[in-house]
Amino acid sequence: MDTMRDRLAPVVSRLLDEDPRVAVVLAEIGRDAFAAAQARHPDRVINVGIREQLLVGAAAGLALTGLRPVVHTFASFLVERPFEQIKLDLGHQDVGAVLVSAAASFDWPAGGHTHMAPGDVALLDTLDGWTIHVPGHPDEAETLLRHAVAAGDDKVYVRLSVQSNRLGRPVDGLRLHTVREGRAGVVLAVGPTLDAVLDATEGLDTTVLYGTTVRPFDAAGLRRATEAAGTDVVLVEPYLAGTSTAAVSEALADVPHRVLGLGVGRRELRRYGTVEEHVTAHGLDAASLRERIGSFVGAAAATGGR
Repeated sequence: MDTMRDRLAPVVSRLLDEDPRVAVVLAEIGRDAFAAAQARHPDRVINVGIREQLLVGAAAGLALTGLRPVVHTFASFLVERPFEQIKLDLGHQDVGAVLVSAAASFDWPAGGHTHMAPGDVALLDTLDGWTIHVPGHPDEAETLLRHAVAAGDDKVYVRLSVQSNRLGRPVDGLRLHTVREGRAGVVLAVGPTLDAVLDATEGLDTTVLYGTTVRPFDAAGLRRATEAAGTDVVLVEPYLAGTSTAAVSEALADVPHRVLGLGVGRRELRRYGTVEEHVTAHGLDAASLRERIGSFVGAAAATGGR
């Protein structure tokens, strides 16, 4: 199966052909995939070199002229390194762009800590007005990329990963989707964590929600799920643990509730290893999730809420 990132250049290249507003800004990474599109649209496919602050600044300049820039590089170079430019050139100037990252939290372990960005969503969450998509399958990535480019002049972040669920699901860029219904707690799986969550909760009487758009947060969808399943909520995110716990608590502010935030830990793992080994080390494999989810929701989940 191809990866989410494999869909990026074909989708955006077609959009370049279809919409004269679309532009692409690169910082060396990904340039070969856009070579044909650059030959067709040399004025709208721009490679600024290894200058990530300029990457965002140039995108903001294009947006000021009325274009819809799609900006791509690894997450650590797209969100963390040029964060001041995201805050000022896009946010302060009130112009939009579509930031599309690769490498996610630890997709290239051999690249070391410089190429890991588990804090990217939490960092963007300090800014106002961002839509954040976290697809869990290449098909979903393609849909959400099209949503993002078509979203007027909004500020949108699309987080691509080599980690993927087995099946793509219908996504609309708005709502949480119910995958399994239960009566003893809600487990919200974000993006590529869904398969592990489904395996971990097999036989437990829990509702499983699936989220690929985490900002704005679908508070109404979560509230509907808790009406039948109760207000114990486990949040499983493929980035920094607890990133969305405040959003969950805000959605349930008027009712007693408990929230457990699972995700990537803060401790730096200093051995390269494999993606799978990093998943296990952070407790995001099915066996670890089952233990942690089961301990949190308690006996009710195992006995059908009785």
